[in-house]
Amino acid sequence: MTARVYSHSLLVAALLASPIWAQSGAKQLSPRDLVKQVIYNELHPSATSNLRWRYRLEKQVNGKQEIKAVLETKSGSLDRLLMIDGKPLTSEQNRTEVERILRYTQNPEEQHKAEQARQKDAQQCAALMQVIPDAFLFDYAGRNGSALKITFRPNPQFRPSSREGKVLQQMAGELWVDGDWKRMLSISGHLIEEVRFGGGFLGHLEKGGQFIVKFAEISPGAFEMTQLLVNMHGKALMFKSISVQQSEVHTDFESVPDELTLSEAANMLLQQVFIAESRGAR
Repeated sequence: MTARVYSHSLLVAALLASPIWAQSGAKQLSPRDLVKQVIYNELHPSATSNLRWRYRLEKQVNGKQEIKAVLETKSGSLDRLLMIDGKPLTSEQNRTEVERILRYTQNPEEQHKAEQARQKDAQQCAALMQVIPDAFLFDYAGRNGSALKITFRPNPQFRPSSREGKVLQQMAGELWVDGDWKRMLSISGHLIEEVRFGGGFLGHLEKGGQFIVKFAEISPGAFEMTQLLVNMHGKALMFKSISVQQSEVHTDFESVPDELTLSEAANMLLQQVFIAESRGAR
């Protein structure tokens, strides 16, 4: 799904006791029906919200920090590594990046594999989102202007058919949605119980694991992810430890042409390399 950052403050308790409307003057929606509409809109974005962007990605995985420039094209995204653990790339590292980018743009087979992986991730994400309305029980919990807060907890009637669904079965949290556009602004959750796979033999995730995803309206009707935080611990098959500590922050969004090609994106990213090297040589 696509997504980005809104700050929300909780409002007066009177709102909790009164009906909350998805839209001013519109028919009242149950929280589950509103969530279903939001999920539908996330999976079927309008042309306005399907724009392509150039942005800055700050990513940290298990203690290692990277900063990248990312360009979205009609053939997928292309990125350029800028910094590692707060330090600019050396001349050798820059050359390695240039070679990697050029090699990728000139290798249709590698592009095809990347597209297949992207489609698989998108299908898994869509399948997971589609079960959300059935996996949880929802309640309105407040609002801030057009932003509505909805809490969720496990639905005891839900019977998961996948490993991902089994994780949802033990999760509770909250989400904020834009009541006008009916798009997601943020979602956060935590495991209220340990999740065991294959009776524990195939692994488990520890109670308390959490995630946070935030979105923002970059331009009218166009919502993109701006922040991701995952903190999960557990054991995998054969008792191998699992420790997923990952964070992403997406900033400095700029729109790019809808028909931008990989070769054009590569030229734009490589210009940054040459500028960086020329500055370093002074």
